[in-house]
Amino acid sequence: MYYFIVALQVYCIYHLIKNRNQYYWIFLILFVPAIGSAIYLFTQVYNKRDVEKIQEGVTAVLTPTKKIKDLEKVLEFSNTYLNRINLAEAYFEMKDFDNAIKHYEVALEDKDQNNFFVIKDLISAHYHTKNYERAVFYGDQIKEDSEFKGKNAQFLYGLALNELGRAVEAEEQLRQVDQRYSNYNERLALAKFLQNKGKEEDAIEILNDLKTESEHFTKPNKIKYKSTMNEVESLLAKA
Repeated sequence: MYYFIVALQVYCIYHLIKNRNQYYWIFLILFVPAIGSAIYLFTQVYNKRDVEKIQEGVTAVLTPTKKIKDLEKVLEFSNTYLNRINLAEAYFEMKDFDNAIKHYEVALEDKDQNNFFVIKDLISAHYHTKNYERAVFYGDQIKEDSEFKGKNAQFLYGLALNELGRAVEAEEQLRQVDQRYSNYNERLALAKFLQNKGKEEDAIEILNDLKTESEHFTKPNKIKYKSTMNEVESLLAKA
């Protein structure tokens, strides 16, 4: 119940600011949580359309938090490798990379496990927290694994290498994500990387491949990669 009320408060304050309602409502919502939020909803929000939005907003705030709390309790009750990984993955999905890293690195202490997927996520987590040295450190450990080739983790490993000024090594890794009918966002980034390195012909070849492949997209992929392909068209027009 506590988390529901907190989520409701967050939604009410968000709605208040978005719709520029009177700010005295904030005091009522914060200092009389349940009653204040209820009064705000019935006087400022209440209609069928907005009730649906409330449910969506409350769920978005509440569900991830509840999942984390539940997994923390499970880990506290039974401190196993799997329970810790489940918690780390939940933090990772929420983009709480600092907490994900903390639990993933504890899990790595168990040397009896195959930690490939843990290391893969650590590359991503460290890259997104701009700790490029650690991203490269973990990338070095699995870069020869066939499961690493052409995947997003390898792409981020390459970007981290580039951030550290190791451009030649970075290009070697980044080029391996250039696989037809996949990795569209990564290949666009690769094309821009090559343009920045003065390799215009290589970049245009990749952009042309992307454009050709987009002509065979399914409807969902056309929607999903619309902005990516718009950028491809824009770069080709400037070439």
